[in-house]
Amino acid sequence: MDNDTTLYSPLPSDAQFLKAKAPSVRARPTLSPSLSLPSEQTSERSEGRSCRPRVSAFRELDVDAMLDAETDHAHRSAIDSLTSRPTQRLRNQPDSFDSLQSDDAASPISPNGSETFSRLESNTSENEWTTSWRVFSSSRLMMLTLVLLVAMPLMYDTTFLGKAGPSIIGVKAGVISRSGPQRKDFVNGKLVARQAITDTNVCNRWSQQSALVNGTIYLYGGHTTATADQTSDTWNNDFLTIDVTKSWDISSPVIAGLPQPSGPPPVSNGYLWNSYGVLYLYGGEYSDDPITTPSPYSLWQYDIASSTWTETQNPQTSTGNNSDGGNQPVLGSAEGAGVSVPELGRGFYFAGHQDPYTTPGWSQSIYRIYLKSLLEFTFPGYSNDGVQSLTGGKTAGSGGVWRNVTQGGIQDTAIFPNRADSVILYVPGYGQDGILVSMAGGTNVSFTQMNVIDVYDVASSTWYRQSTSGAYPILRVNPCVVALSAPDGSSTNIYMYGGQNLIPYGNQTQYSDMWILTVPSFTWIQVDTSGQSVPPGRSGHTCNIWNGQIVVVGGYTGPPSNGLGCDSGFYVFNATSLQWQNNYNALSGGDAQNQQLSQQKDASGLSGSYGYQVPVAVQSVIGGKGSGGATVTAPAESATAGPLATGKAITYTLTDSNGAIVTETGTASTTTGSSASNNGKSGPNVGAIVAGVVAGCFAVLAGYLGFCAWVYRRQLALYKNHVAMSQRAAAAGGGEKSAFLAATPSGGSSARNQYSTDQSSRNAGSGAGSSGYTPVPPLPVAGEAPIGGNSTANSSAEDLAGEPSFVGVLLNPRRSLRVINRD
Repeated sequence: MDNDTTLYSPLPSDAQFLKAKAPSVRARPTLSPSLSLPSEQTSERSEGRSCRPRVSAFRELDVDAMLDAETDHAHRSAIDSLTSRPTQRLRNQPDSFDSLQSDDAASPISPNGSETFSRLESNTSENEWTTSWRVFSSSRLMMLTLVLLVAMPLMYDTTFLGKAGPSIIGVKAGVISRSGPQRKDFVNGKLVARQAITDTNVCNRWSQQSALVNGTIYLYGGHTTATADQTSDTWNNDFLTIDVTKSWDISSPVIAGLPQPSGPPPVSNGYLWNSYGVLYLYGGEYSDDPITTPSPYSLWQYDIASSTWTETQNPQTSTGNNSDGGNQPVLGSAEGAGVSVPELGRGFYFAGHQDPYTTPGWSQSIYRIYLKSLLEFTFPGYSNDGVQSLTGGKTAGSGGVWRNVTQGGIQDTAIFPNRADSVILYVPGYGQDGILVSMAGGTNVSFTQMNVIDVYDVASSTWYRQSTSGAYPILRVNPCVVALSAPDGSSTNIYMYGGQNLIPYGNQTQYSDMWILTVPSFTWIQVDTSGQSVPPGRSGHTCNIWNGQIVVVGGYTGPPSNGLGCDSGFYVFNATSLQWQNNYNALSGGDAQNQQLSQQKDASGLSGSYGYQVPVAVQSVIGGKGSGGATVTAPAESATAGPLATGKAITYTLTDSNGAIVTETGTASTTTGSSASNNGKSGPNVGAIVAGVVAGCFAVLAGYLGFCAWVYRRQLALYKNHVAMSQRAAAAGGGEKSAFLAATPSGGSSARNQYSTDQSSRNAGSGAGSSGYTPVPPLPVAGEAPIGGNSTANSSAEDLAGEPSFVGVLLNPRRSLRVINRD
């Protein structure tokens, strides 16, 4: 309404009414929407002008409905002032216009002037009524028009006129409207704009903040475009959700728009921390096209249950382990790496940068700075022994508690680089409170290689470095990562997808590859996606894990010139089968945090891992099977210090649906809020003890059988040698045992100093330098003594009189062993 105007013609002047001649015929008005009074030739007093036509869109009413014949003196005076005539009391008038006298019916002028006065009185009465009716009708028409102009926009959002949409009044600029009309409401007596509903239908989306809580993905802010060629004005404060408790196709995800908040700023590349019921917005950069000056940082909290935003202004840091001195203002930053750890009640934001679009008062002539600090936020109601004000079990207030970790181990050394656009993940175990794993990122001049990974021990607030094994991804920024736990917890597998290479400048490359870093082995594994329909390469996208499936949202796919156009922005990757799929499949049976069945009684169990099995490609590197049982339980490149050198994974006992034990793994180190084994139950595990005893008995029996088999093979070999030597001795006239070992030339050499007593290894040599042996003990060389002489002269003829049997060895192993030793 503020920009709308209504055009209308002004009412005729009084002179026009006074100069117009009254109609000669006073006919009843018709029902036509356009009514007029016929005009006639004017009298001498009309000065040749005709009466102005009267137009009305409504049916005229009876005179009695408008003005009573006995109108009071005040009303009559107002009419007279409009017609510029003296006040005269009207004669008794008929009830309608039909009975008004015409000029033609008037009597001729009498000499004494009585007829003239009568006609003048009649004309005067008529002009007064005409003027009054015109004023009344025009006023009603104006009022009705004003009512329509006010009522129509308000009713446009109702079902009476159709669905909500842009205003039908005025002009609306832009290619595609992002939201519905801005409605208004009164709050505390002040007129404020109501929140518009987020438009879910956009062309491209990237660099938004995301969080996953109880089966719902929340997305806030970032960049969106309405058309493929839009390059400016992309910042927004969109707020929407994606339901991952229901199945959907990637072309039509279960997405819903929430009201765009009027308080939190439209930012990108910040982070959305989450507890089990609240979202916390940190950081992000403001628009640079058009340029928007950032505001001092305020913490914005969104309570999911009440759907309300709350602001905490001017937050300050607190003193703690390896932190700054405290009482410092919390400044905004962007393009850092964020992670939420709800089970600890904390959120972390690592590194990033600050510049004129993150910090108020920053000059455009000052270069941005890159960070390497770790900002920790303790959620309201949670404790944190690393913060001085929260020791002794104290909990954070409604605004939370901040700590800026700047001196954590190698953090303040030259080998720990500043960086932005990296990613960070939480892995439980390997210490009292778990570890954070950082990957990728860089600055405008250097980038972080991923053959060495930075690891943060949460409990000690200390950074360490860990070398990786295997071929590792090339440098990149802005990928996305998720972490999944094996059912038994013996391995945690970190999936990294996409990102981009900023070198060379102006010719960035967006990646579409998928990598797995398996922990604790710290071995990189590239996923083979050949032959699959892989999404276009992207960066600045978000990834969330639920039901063992990675949900990818948005991402920057390159400039409009690459021809990709609008990207649907929703993709799903199955972390078990390592396949991109066309739909998201919701699974039944998981808990509110979607943990593995074996981990549902432990808060440390990773959320989103329900239904996940260790892929075959990972099993081939760390051993075990789909349910876990990894045999590589330490880094392939040994850790020298920190939790990876002294700690281990939290592992769990797997049970079948009938309660039977499927897999038994080692117990875990002590962790906060977790019971490492037996699914959180205390006391001895009787089943495990029985299983251990049975397994030990089988191991002893297997060892005994193996020993007997070895003795049997040795005794059988002695018997065959004895028989062969006896035959040769009889033929050559030699002793009882003419030959035992014999060497054959190796590679044409006549050397005879290589021997073997292993019959199974006597294979013909192949190639120079290889050792070859004859398959049967050879005949002695003429003129030489048998090799080995009479070393078996003390053998008992009784012991070798008959061919030995395995049963005999099994029943009397000592006798067989004595024969072998004596021989």
